[in-house]
Amino acid sequence: MHPGWLVLAVSVWVGFACNVSLWRVVRAMPEAGGGLLHALVMGVLLAGGCCTLLSLLGWRRTLKPAATVLLLLGALAACGMWVQALPLDSNVLDKGLRSLVIPSWASLLGWQVPATLVVLALLPMLWVWNTQLRRLPGPQQFAANATGAGLGLALLAGSAVLQMA
Repeated sequence: MHPGWLVLAVSVWVGFACNVSLWRVVRAMPEAGGGLLHALVMGVLLAGGCCTLLSLLGWRRTLKPAATVLLLLGALAACGMWVQALPLDSNVLDKGLRSLVIPSWASLLGWQVPATLVVLALLPMLWVWNTQLRRLPGPQQFAANATGAGLGLALLAGSAVLQMA
């Protein structure tokens, strides 16, 4: 598999599968209204950021560890926000990064958080580490990384503009 496909797959997974605002809109679909567009833009924003970061770290020795960290952080953040029922607004960062990323210890004793972490983090991480990636020559790998980073930055900038509007 070309490394760019792995970057795309992990970015889309973190952007949409780990997107709590999308979960909430789908859960309350009849009353959602315009929330679906906001959730999709948030997913593109997250996917663009992940694509940029993974493209910059898209070299043979750094791609899989970076993808693993992003998958784990995305799953932990999704679990933390879902379990604590944190609103996804500008005040969410006031809670601190630790409370966003790490679910409460009491929630780890139930079955929901471990099951969610298995689905959102462990299974994709197993796929990432078992996927054989094609080795590209240095200049070709650099071109692929630069293309991915440019695409990710374009998605990030476009969705940030839509998010502000």
